[in-house]
Amino acid sequence: MVRQRVQRVIVTRVDASGSRRRPDRVIVEEPLTIQLDGAVVTTTMRTPGHDFELAAGFCFTEGLLGGATVAGVRYCADGPAIDSEFNVVTVETGGRAPVPTPRLGTTSSSCGLCGRDQLDALTERLVPYLPDAVAIDPGVLAAVPQSVLDGQGLFGETGAVHAAAAFDADGQILLTREDVGRHNAVDKVVGAQLLDGRLPAVTGAIAGLFVSGRASIEMVQKAWAAGFRALVAVSAPTSLAVEAARRANLTLVGFVRQDGFNVY
Repeated sequence: MVRQRVQRVIVTRVDASGSRRRPDRVIVEEPLTIQLDGAVVTTTMRTPGHDFELAAGFCFTEGLLGGATVAGVRYCADGPAIDSEFNVVTVETGGRAPVPTPRLGTTSSSCGLCGRDQLDALTERLVPYLPDAVAIDPGVLAAVPQSVLDGQGLFGETGAVHAAAAFDADGQILLTREDVGRHNAVDKVVGAQLLDGRLPAVTGAIAGLFVSGRASIEMVQKAWAAGFRALVAVSAPTSLAVEAARRANLTLVGFVRQDGFNVY
């Protein structure tokens, strides 16, 4: 089923010539409850679309699968899926994944709280998946944001979504996803790779992960878990993101523009 992702509204436009009413478009934001083998894991505010990828990617990057293979993903509810407005998705492993501990509250479209304990836990959990750092031509890195922007249809319509994309060493954009939450956009990219059997990314042609916002520790965590060898952001990283990237031997690039960037 194709879900509505953009909604038309009437706005009052005010500028130097005065005010006038006109149509505009806003991005749709709805809750998605994610379950793992029928147990509720979390509820996140997301842009409808690629919901199966989002659910699978979230369970993978948060370490909830415990190495179990995803056997299926489906919409679910006590009755027909339409009764829950297609806002409940369950990831199924046949009971092979550990029983999850639900997150308290609702995950917003911004990143969650992180700290030193989380960084230590990440290091312990993700060390077996450490990728090798990769050298990417500076010209390739500088061109990635514009290449991703060219494929951001929802951003072009509304200006209200983040983007994440997987790219190869030549700068070719392999996959782009958009969402009101930057972590959701990343999970959709990771989930797509997972469901296609292309993880960890380090074993294939994928060189890096692009994010349209800042590079938080959560972005590093998700890139690290999926085996990306580089994380490229148009904004700045946080201190914990820099430390996590160093532990992961992950190339972390920020403030990417056509005329330059910072490598942390």
